[in-house]
Amino acid sequence: MAITLRQLDIFEKVARCQHVTQASNQLLLTQAAVSMAIAELERLAGAPLFERQGRRLLLNDRGRQILPEVSDVLMKVRMIEQFLDESIGEPKGTLNVGASTTIGNYILPAIVAEFSRLYPKAKALLHVGNVQQIENALENGELDIGLSEGLPHISSLNTKPWKNDELVVVVGKEHEWAHKKKASLKMLKSAAWIMREKGSGTREIFEAAMEKKGISFFIALELGHTEAIKKAAEAGLGVGCLSRMAVQRELDNDWLVEISSPLDLRRTLIVLTRNSEYLTTLLRAFLALLKQTQDC
Repeated sequence: MAITLRQLDIFEKVARCQHVTQASNQLLLTQAAVSMAIAELERLAGAPLFERQGRRLLLNDRGRQILPEVSDVLMKVRMIEQFLDESIGEPKGTLNVGASTTIGNYILPAIVAEFSRLYPKAKALLHVGNVQQIENALENGELDIGLSEGLPHISSLNTKPWKNDELVVVVGKEHEWAHKKKASLKMLKSAAWIMREKGSGTREIFEAAMEKKGISFFIALELGHTEAIKKAAEAGLGVGCLSRMAVQRELDNDWLVEISSPLDLRRTLIVLTRNSEYLTTLLRAFLALLKQTQDC
């Protein structure tokens, strides 16, 4: 029996996709080449490894039995290839970087651009989501590094402080608070708040600050994007609470008005990595760039 690594790679991809077409697209091969590789592997195995149901290919019991072993072999081969590439000493390849919304929209684009400039053979792909989404993706191995503006939830991840930030309470210039530019605890309690969704770092910091003051609150609008919250506040639909870096342009142009309050809305932006003794050359290079912009 002479099974090749290419056949194992195709087997794993078809097993995950359950379709020859999707697997061939991801592997950049023709459907015929993928089908021939599966047929040859099944011939060498002495029996089918998939059940055909229309256009779907589902693993049978023999296929399910070997899939973990195949994935393990391929992972070891990729580790060997990565090690040989990195032994040259120059960062190369693709780094998957995850960031919660404020960081991903207002800080990281410039850093990612600088990373590409410094290392022409490397690139960082930026994935933006809320804090819980970024942490879950990092833990599951979908991301190589995460940057978060919220409280950490997964204890197995390493966390390091990176930058200081603060949230600010903002209203539109026609709002009743805009003239005094100050809100009491009673005013905060009665406000119609425009907030991010559950799982957002901004939402968590706001809720913690309100709870610390013993204030219950009413959320009039829940929106999934910072820009939508800013526009809603500008339109006079309620009171927002967002990162200063996200609203500085609107404050400078008097589109929004900052409202002082008794709330402690300071926070620390953090860097998240998996607990591993080995950091790749690519990851070390990105961490070094982050350290240059660190203020914690």
